[in-house]
Amino acid sequence: MDAKVPQDEIPGVYDSLSKTYDIWGKLAETRARDRAIELADIKDGQNILEVAVGTGLGFYEIVQRNPNGTNIGVDISRGMLQKAEKRLGKLTVTNYELKIGNAFNLEAEDERFDLVVNNYMFDLMAFDDMDTILEEFKRVLKKGGKLILVNMTAGESFGSGIYSLIYRISPKLFGGCRSVQLSDKLENHGFEVISREYYQQLWFPSEVILALK
Repeated sequence: MDAKVPQDEIPGVYDSLSKTYDIWGKLAETRARDRAIELADIKDGQNILEVAVGTGLGFYEIVQRNPNGTNIGVDISRGMLQKAEKRLGKLTVTNYELKIGNAFNLEAEDERFDLVVNNYMFDLMAFDDMDTILEEFKRVLKKGGKLILVNMTAGESFGSGIYSLIYRISPKLFGGCRSVQLSDKLENHGFEVISREYYQQLWFPSEVILALK
């Protein structure tokens, strides 16, 4: 099933959701997000980019683990970034940057980052746009750099199909997310998929992928 919410409407959708997103994020995404941070195996001093940083739930953990490195978070929603800025303001370290940006043009030089993290974004994207974004991720990653992806995916356990049903009825209700599986696409773009893990929380199905450039 392809994306039903046009890209130009996504910022407004997430501006509206920004006020309550943390509740959803903690109830349905925590296990997958925490596993993504584990798989990233962050080493202090790295150059790290998170695309679709949201309210900073994952970015907060990244910055804590990389106090002497470079940490950049981008998002297309000003509302989500405002929440992220408030969250990150609680840290004593200041070596991070949060800014408006999109995955199609990351405004970074080639092979800058050791690690690129992306949570719950490809499940918003039209299939035709995914290839462009993966090539942009590949461009900014160093050779041997890590890519961590977390997406809503096809359900494998009882109850997980409810979200796909809701998407068919009201695509914007859960932020425009629908089920995707990215392993094959990553390999088609020259990434080496090291692992793909399935997590389900509040019946919400997620895939966590670790890939290398």
